[in-house]
Amino acid sequence: MANIKSAKKRIEVSERNAERNKAIRSGVKTAVKKVYAAIDANDKEAAKAALTNAISVIDKATTKGVYHKNYASRKVSRLTLAVNKLN
Repeated sequence: MANIKSAKKRIEVSERNAERNKAIRSGVKTAVKKVYAAIDANDKEAAKAALTNAISVIDKATTKGVYHKNYASRKVSRLTLAVNKLN
């Protein structure tokens, strides 16, 4: 355990940020799962709605610094491609 006050504060801040990042990542995973669930059900309208939501969640996570912009872009691209492949 740290003895210096500023070191103790950094530990608290990093734990708080890690908790926030974990929650954001979890939200992204949930949104992505909903898109793939709609794709598996072959429901194009639900997939498009879920895709719009997922893109929004991923972009917010990127803005907050949880994901790198290239990672987010790749994820969005793959989701969009999967939805567009539906008949």
